[in-house]
Amino acid sequence: MTIGMILFDNLTQLDLTGPYEVFWRMPEAKILLVAETLAPVRADGGMRILPDITFADCPDLDILFVPGGYGTSAAMESKTTIDFLKKQGKRASYVTSVCTGALVLGAAGLLRGYQATTHWLSIDLLKLFNVQVIENQRIVIDRNRMTGGGVTAGIDFGLALAANIFGENVAKEIQLMMEYNPKPPFNCGHPTTADKAILEKIMLEKRAIQVKRKEQILSIIERINLA
Repeated sequence: MTIGMILFDNLTQLDLTGPYEVFWRMPEAKILLVAETLAPVRADGGMRILPDITFADCPDLDILFVPGGYGTSAAMESKTTIDFLKKQGKRASYVTSVCTGALVLGAAGLLRGYQATTHWLSIDLLKLFNVQVIENQRIVIDRNRMTGGGVTAGIDFGLALAANIFGENVAKEIQLMMEYNPKPPFNCGHPTTADKAILEKIMLEKRAIQVKRKEQILSIIERINLA
């Protein structure tokens, strides 16, 4: 089973490495970190990640995966990235994402008419791509599309995908070996439980990038419609 995990500058590393930690433990899994070139990719927190293969040389994938991060804005505008996703998306058994990676899949037209989710800040943005967005869900599965919510949801997503392919017992074994038994110190991981003041502060801080990204997505949709 060949899994292609897409890389681009300013991705969020945990969007990638959370699922990766699950994927490499799955039976007979071959993971390829795929990027436009073989140059190191810099995550939005500064970590450098080395691609295994380029888009041009990548074989057909069984699982196509896209992480999110600040770099999704550039990824949505990258013709090379979008063309690669369209090509692989037609053949892959599973088309997947975590966090705002769903926006990149949306820009490639791979979530049109499907149910999906993304980071809570980007729910309304994903709806612009004619996606039936399911709110307040960490994982959404619709046929062969599987999407995860923001960042840490990537581990849940990975385990759900493992269970979908290999059965619950395999996924449970992976979970146990990872000692994935989360007990966060604060009940502030989602807008439905966060302190109002903290939620308002985050929304205010991120407003500018959300407005800019909305304008970008509307421009992308206009170009798609004209084409």
